Amino acid sequence: MVRRIVRGLNILTLRLLMADMQPQPVEAEAAEQKPLKFSYGGQAVMEGVMMRGAYTMAVSVRDPKGEIVTHEQPINSAVYRGRISRIPFVRGMTMLWDALGLGTRALMWSADVALGEEDASFSGPLGYGTLIVSLAFGIGLFFLLPAAASSLFQRLLGLDRSAFLINMLEGVFRLALIIGYIWLIGRLADVARLFRYHGAEHKTINAYEAGAPLTPESVARYPLEHARCGTGFLLVVAVISVLVFSLLGRPPLFWLLLSRVLLIPVIAGIAYEYIRFTAARLDNRAVRAMVAPSLALQRLTTNEPDDKMLEVSIFSLQRVLATERAHLPGQVAAAAEESAVPAR
Repeated sequence: MVRRIVRGLNILTLRLLMADMQPQPVEAEAAEQKPLKFSYGGQAVMEGVMMRGAYTMAVSVRDPKGEIVTHEQPINSAVYRGRISRIPFVRGMTMLWDALGLGTRALMWSADVALGEEDASFSGPLGYGTLIVSLAFGIGLFFLLPAAASSLFQRLLGLDRSAFLINMLEGVFRLALIIGYIWLIGRLADVARLFRYHGAEHKTINAYEAGAPLTPESVARYPLEHARCGTGFLLVVAVISVLVFSLLGRPPLFWLLLSRVLLIPVIAGIAYEYIRFTAARLDNRAVRAMVAPSLALQRLTTNEPDDKMLEVSIFSLQRVLATERAHLPGQVAAAAEESAVPAR
């Protein structure tokens, strides 16, 4: 149990780094009334990949015996298909919170399966406790620490009247921490392997969205980067936080730190809408230029997968697509079923 708690300290950040951040809201009657375009996505987990659709999620992991083990369950319909999913800015925070909980449990479950533990469970109080501790760790590292450090520089340099400059400095500290943290954990062997599954997840989604056959040979040709990746989301958060926090100036330290915590939902909501807007307009040259830094940053969190990793990712997506067909007749590409990869 202690090992699981220690392992969970980095789970929240890894969840953000490797999760597609733009599930497309689906109205309850959409499947029956008009053609549906849904943005499938997922995240890398230990020795596997989680994929999420409009109605279900599946996480597939290769166990020590070399077999693919899969857990599948419905997703929260109220969050992804209810009224709240159509409210701009509000939907971003609710979807992000639900996705964080789901992704955290998927990561912990996958780690147990990958280690060959027989009592692997997808739910329980430990998962929620880990999420809370990890969330506090992430907020402290990426929001409170840069705010406190920039305030210290403000006093040392006597820049009391340069609030915007200090907020810019805070943003630079935040971005440096994000990039440095990604680079540092990427040196760990387990995380480097996790980043290979992240690459497998991106390639699989890119291939599916291009209408290509879902086979390892076909999927391997597609890019490692994806516009909805959580790595890009963190970069957008860092930039937007500078603009939002600049509106408040530089209040006393206590109120400064409190504002950084209280405004996280606002920043996350704006960042979600930005990611959603740009991901839907990648055929525009200006938008492609806007997302170029986010795509470049993903090079730190994606590595080239091998064929066995691609098999796991493809298998996970196929499980989601198979279940989606029952809810969305005629809307899910039949090619996925025809190119099914057997679990082995």
